[in-house]
Amino acid sequence: MTKTGEKPVAIVTGAGGSLGRATALRLGRDGFAVAVLGRGGATLAETAEELRTAGVPTYVLEVDLRDAAAIKAAVREAEAEFGPVHALINNAAIYPPTPFFDITVEEFDDVVAVNQRGYFVAAQAAAELMRERGTGAIVNIGSITWSGGWDKLASYVTTKGAAVAMTRALARELGEFGIRVNLLSPGAFPTKAEEIHENPEQYTQFVLDHQSLKRRGDPDEVASVISFLVGKDSSFVTGQTINVDGGWVMM
Repeated sequence: MTKTGEKPVAIVTGAGGSLGRATALRLGRDGFAVAVLGRGGATLAETAEELRTAGVPTYVLEVDLRDAAAIKAAVREAEAEFGPVHALINNAAIYPPTPFFDITVEEFDDVVAVNQRGYFVAAQAAAELMRERGTGAIVNIGSITWSGGWDKLASYVTTKGAAVAMTRALARELGEFGIRVNLLSPGAFPTKAEEIHENPEQYTQFVLDHQSLKRRGDPDEVASVISFLVGKDSSFVTGQTINVDGGWVMM
């Protein structure tokens, strides 16, 4: 793999999922070279193939987000082999649907390792590179569940609330280096994550009852806001939480 020339590089974690893939493709259309990071497998390979078919310079990083050393190495590899990293999108997450009293410490630690520690480590590794150039953008993907809680997802909701706090702390500390940090909280999008719900039709109605906009969102509508947050048009935006949820949560 060669350097991408003048194209800025974006790293998207969890790029094999619906939101991650939509984000990677949108950033590719908007002029980024894209490094897709995930555990590997068919879905990550499919994202990479779609990017390459679209003519987007693409670099694949197969990493388990539980492995802090591997995350740091992957971020450095992306820059060394692919070019200067301008943007990091912390998107990868796991969400075991377990009732609170049945959550083991091991399961809780596993969710924290991916959804919270993984975000922190990736952000630290990327920011170390960005500060040398005095510019960069990090977008952490949260969830509207942190705003009001959610049953059978206590571990996941806990990590998403932590992502909000981390975003604000990093925005405050990294601003002097020209690095912007924001958080995007998606609502209930029709992705694989909805397989945890036993009755899809009932859940869809539940979503529509709570949203102000009475239709389901499209992953591209998340990707477009992420593209804004890492682009020049948001050059004075940092430390913010933006809900993309059809008007479910308003704050």
